[in-house]
Amino acid sequence: MHTGDSSTQGRRQAERWFPVRDPECSGAARLFCFPYAGGGAHIFREWQEAFAPSSGVKVYPVQYPGRAARMREPAFADCRALVEALAPVILPLTDKPFAFFGHSMGAIVAFELARALRRSYGRAPQCLFVSGRRAPHLPARNPSVHELPDAEFIDELRRLEGTPPEVLAHPELMELLLPTIRADFALTQAYRYTDEPPLDCPVNAFGGTEDVDVELWQLRAWCEHTTGACSHEMFTGNHFFLHTARESLWRSIARAWPPPARHG
Repeated sequence: MHTGDSSTQGRRQAERWFPVRDPECSGAARLFCFPYAGGGAHIFREWQEAFAPSSGVKVYPVQYPGRAARMREPAFADCRALVEALAPVILPLTDKPFAFFGHSMGAIVAFELARALRRSYGRAPQCLFVSGRRAPHLPARNPSVHELPDAEFIDELRRLEGTPPEVLAHPELMELLLPTIRADFALTQAYRYTDEPPLDCPVNAFGGTEDVDVELWQLRAWCEHTTGACSHEMFTGNHFFLHTARESLWRSIARAWPPPARHG
């Protein structure tokens, strides 16, 4: 009975982090998708349809605490603490071929999670896709954005163009969301890279042609973090090109990571 209770508890915990339908989906490889600061699992809803299980890939969007059904849970403001909480939950789901995709803050979470799984469990993704984020060893340009007064912080969110204008213009909603968004910005801006051996898996870095915060040379620097193949690709759009150029992005991911299940 103890084993059954433990198994049920583990499933419920996984469902909080990975809100997917038919999570087992026998035979499908798994693409875990990590949102940007302020984002949640919902931003990958269309990805789940684009990578239908019939294609051999099941998309697992990651739901961080502090949003949607996890609104009452405090958001993590420290990357390593987030990874330490997530690693044992994702571990049982790495029994199939898997890859990571992370955008902006999500790129750093995905990178550190890949290193944690290797370090603690001897597991590794088949491919790491990093998007809209400079290489992890490069320092932050604006390390204190999360400490700005509300009005200035909202102006920064408006400049980044990742939050819908109607949300930014809704004071009550912003009052509810700001603590989580600030925690996300604190997480990404307080992040400090520590040396470890490079990953073995291929790394594919994606950027937006109009992203003023992430330059091409900063994407290329991701190649320092793998002994495997490394590539970079630019898409038309600003920092949030993953929305405006999503179909092109999907095709690039499918070309770079054809898991065995697609050929079975």
